[in-house]
Amino acid sequence: MSAAADLVTEFCALWAKPDPAVIASYFTEDAVYHNIPMEPVKGREAIREFLEGFLATFEGIDFQIHKQVEQGGIVMNERTDVLRGLGKETPLPVMGVFEVVDGKIVAWRDYFDMGAITAAFGS
Repeated sequence: MSAAADLVTEFCALWAKPDPAVIASYFTEDAVYHNIPMEPVKGREAIREFLEGFLATFEGIDFQIHKQVEQGGIVMNERTDVLRGLGKETPLPVMGVFEVVDGKIVAWRDYFDMGAITAAFGS
């Protein structure tokens, strides 16, 4: 595997016992995090703040990577994110795209069905 793919694999493992500050440290100062059904979050500090709110609902999220490919600093993975919280586990199929430059994530886009989240958590 490449350094970019190793970084993404390591990053995904952090979500099992998430610390928003540690997770945010993997991003560049001007990074963009975009859950495609929602508005993008821009900048490391804004990403950390978003994660604090989002992760308050969950004990952790297990990223089960099924397939991962990398080319030229672009890492794509097909995975199931198992959201642990509110007394249940909710599997969510996800396709993630990470852009890595100089050992940091400059962009992360996740594609998933927001309907699955709404149905599971009533949001």
